[in-house]
Amino acid sequence: MPSLVGLLEQRELVARRRVDGLREEADRIQAELAAAEQEWQEWAIARRRVDTVLAPDGGTTADRQATPDPRDADTRSTPGDAAKAKSQVPVWREQLAWSVLSADYQRILQVLTDRARLGQGPLTCQEMAAAFGMEVVPARVEALRSKAKRLVARGWLTEPAPGRFTPAKGVTGPDGGS
Repeated sequence: MPSLVGLLEQRELVARRRVDGLREEADRIQAELAAAEQEWQEWAIARRRVDTVLAPDGGTTADRQATPDPRDADTRSTPGDAAKAKSQVPVWREQLAWSVLSADYQRILQVLTDRARLGQGPLTCQEMAAAFGMEVVPARVEALRSKAKRLVARGWLTEPAPGRFTPAKGVTGPDGGS
């Protein structure tokens, strides 16, 4: 008759193998999703460029409002529409202050730059949620993931591995983005 501890160890091993397999599958899907998002962004940019060239005003863009996110490319705003300030994330450039970002984005940058300064590695969104004292539930994690992905798309963060985020090169402090 097998021992109780032996049976528990056996079931633990089976569960651990299942978790490892699911993690591998999730990493593969995350990588595939990142590639698909990149392709989507490139097509949205290409369409905007063609729209600019074919514009009735001869392609001048000085008076045109740029779409801030390729995901929003199909929902162009008219001059009367006011975008929420907290939803706008400008493209990062040297000396751009963190104050242009909403508090949520600044918190994400702060925790990641602190880790980078201490020589610690990238964080997952689950780890960020825990660091912020949030409940680590899918809704909170996905909200953080959305914000982190937007920061990646705008050059504030990088994603060296699927689902793991770190500050982009040059983004090191809140005083001027560098």
